[in-house]
Amino acid sequence: MERLNTIERDAVASAAAYPMLPLVEEWAAINSGTRNVAGLAIMADRLAEHFGTLPGDLALVEPEPVERIGSDGRSAPLAHGRHMLLSVRPDAARRMLFTGHMDTVYPADHPFQAVTRIDENRLGGPGVADMKGGLAVLLAALKAVEASPLAERFGYDVLINSDEETGSASSAALIAKCAGGKVAALTYEPALPDGTLAGARGGTGNFTIVVRGRSAHAGRNPEEGRNAIVAAARIALELSQLAADDITVNPARIDGGGPNNVVPDLAMLHVNFRPRALAAIERTGAAMKAIAERIATEHDVRVEVHGSFNRPPKPIDDGAAALFETVRGAGADLDLTIGWRDTGGVCDGNNIAAAGVPVVDTMGVRGGAIHSSDEYMLIDSLAERAGLSTLTILRIIGAA
Repeated sequence: MERLNTIERDAVASAAAYPMLPLVEEWAAINSGTRNVAGLAIMADRLAEHFGTLPGDLALVEPEPVERIGSDGRSAPLAHGRHMLLSVRPDAARRMLFTGHMDTVYPADHPFQAVTRIDENRLGGPGVADMKGGLAVLLAALKAVEASPLAERFGYDVLINSDEETGSASSAALIAKCAGGKVAALTYEPALPDGTLAGARGGTGNFTIVVRGRSAHAGRNPEEGRNAIVAAARIALELSQLAADDITVNPARIDGGGPNNVVPDLAMLHVNFRPRALAAIERTGAAMKAIAERIATEHDVRVEVHGSFNRPPKPIDDGAAALFETVRGAGADLDLTIGWRDTGGVCDGNNIAAAGVPVVDTMGVRGGAIHSSDEYMLIDSLAERAGLSTLTILRIIGAA
């Protein structure tokens, strides 16, 4: 702390003293699974109450329309929650973007609902680390920065979406819009238990391939049928062979079919791609289309490809490297060792980087076992990470 000036020292102390733990306990007790629109509405209102105490204009933004493929192979609307957007000093010459998500992976009927103290320094509960703890850290940091003499030197947007866990389909356009013109972005996904941050990330693409064949009696006239399951399996096999050093391919599930004595006329193949380079997206997308068209001809079926590569890879370019160095330097001055490593996971940081904005996307609490019933947050990381964010933001402001 000796390396901090008076403004920095006061702001870091203010952020660390903010009552974050009660907020995490309150917010994690609200089920806000991505598909629980009613729970998301409650969560959005709670967030608006607290983030609304910051200066600026706050709005709950309606989600963009999203459709999904139903069990009949047809598109149908998919409901999403609203997204919280706070805009502070929009005319400032130097502006930042702060993002997080209010949704969790735990639906309303999931058995993991309770928030519990596991021990003196571990809080267990749905979303405590991913990422309601991170949202509390963000709020504490912004409150501290707003109370500092440097606040008027910058502006920012805070975007907390309701669908990050399922790919941000209804908020991707809003993320891109908010990223425009920003000098840097911080996202509040959890760090690893030892504080390590995510560096470069791969991308992701999710597709549903609908195959429509022709039903027939499996014993009396099978030759008149066109087996959709067999065609879908052929597509799955050929797609799996597209895996390479720069992309992984996971045909995850085939739905469809029916009684054993009926040639199935409908199948849906669900497949996930994890590209590590933009070239892999272009190459694999074209190959997938060619495979679908060829199998459709060979099996005399109709094939429809639905989905997209919704998150491109996030490399560490010069801008991202400089931002990481700012975070690392702030950590060092707080006696924290900040390291990072590449990861195959994805988040809204991918979307932000695709907009050309430097981003560090694991500024949240330290925790572990996310996306499981053993999820936990390390309580002492609340003050630690709030201080790290506060000092990082002040250093970015001071670079003007």
